[in-house]
Amino acid sequence: MKWLTKLVWILGAVAVFGVARGGHELPIYPSFYPHEIDIRSLAPEEAAPALREGKIQAYIGRGLSLSRAPGAEIRAVESLGSFILVRANPSSPRAQNDACAVAGTVMRALASQDDFVAHPYPVTPFHGDYLHHADLAAAARARFAQTPADNLKIAVLGRLAQLHPEWSVRDADWDVEVAEVDAAELVASAMFSMNGWLAPPWVRTGWFQAERLLADNASEPDRMQRIQSDAQRLKRGDYTSLVERINLERELVSLLTADCRKIVAGYTIKREYVNVEFSAGIENIGYDSLAGLHSPIFIRTVKLKDFPWNGWLALGIDANPAAAWNPIGGMTDPFGRLMGFAVGDPALLPSPYEAGWMLNRISDLPAGR
Repeated sequence: MKWLTKLVWILGAVAVFGVARGGHELPIYPSFYPHEIDIRSLAPEEAAPALREGKIQAYIGRGLSLSRAPGAEIRAVESLGSFILVRANPSSPRAQNDACAVAGTVMRALASQDDFVAHPYPVTPFHGDYLHHADLAAAARARFAQTPADNLKIAVLGRLAQLHPEWSVRDADWDVEVAEVDAAELVASAMFSMNGWLAPPWVRTGWFQAERLLADNASEPDRMQRIQSDAQRLKRGDYTSLVERINLERELVSLLTADCRKIVAGYTIKREYVNVEFSAGIENIGYDSLAGLHSPIFIRTVKLKDFPWNGWLALGIDANPAAAWNPIGGMTDPFGRLMGFAVGDPALLPSPYEAGWMLNRISDLPAGR
């Protein structure tokens, strides 16, 4: 009778607690990443209300302009926006003979622009190798403390034409040209992906970007040869120590900035916006110093506040899809690259605040293991 009584109790417990019903999956999965990422192309005027209402958690791109105090639920993320290039007209004797004064005048005129930082050196504080160049950058700032040039004819290109309509349009007798080069696109244009590997390894360094911006300014054969030699040595790893490598980098950038006929006059700061409200917003936001939110580290660190894991992440971007889907070679447009960051899993990731890379799907083990 005792065994029969125990059996009845066991069968009753199974009947009460052991019932399972199919077709009802758990809403939360045991992992850290969002299990659904929705990427939408939105114009800035559409993105602002969507961000405030929590319909998107972040807007990627520099098209959205909000006030400096957009509200407690909206936070700005700052990264390197663009390089501002100033180039003297080869046909203007005034600009060629007094190129440094001309460049300094343009820098002071740009100072009134809200997101512009005067920095006449191509390696900026946003670059991971900036400390190798800090003294050279300070010397470059002192170089432009000269008598300003008056009544310049300025040819302004791109977005700057809208910000400075008082400057002249391009005509035959312009003195100086002002152009803007997007920093993230400069990196992306030199980077390629192959089977999950991102290359080349030096693409995020300040010296490499300086070479891409200024190498065409050198006209003297000796200086051109030295620039090419230093750049090739750095790319081949043709140095014996860290000190030698840093000296090579400094020498290369010094050669690139030896005259004022074409200079990086400064840089702009890019501000992207995220919703941090509880419970519609996000937290644990990692971003890249050069690319901002448009980076793999953002996708791999961001967490929705309303979920202990996972959740539905909605992102807006100021670009439409414009390139073919190529998961092997990599997508080449901003929308495609962001989608690639979401679905790809490369071995190495761009380090968010350094010039190098961080391990993702590989391990650095001692030899023999």
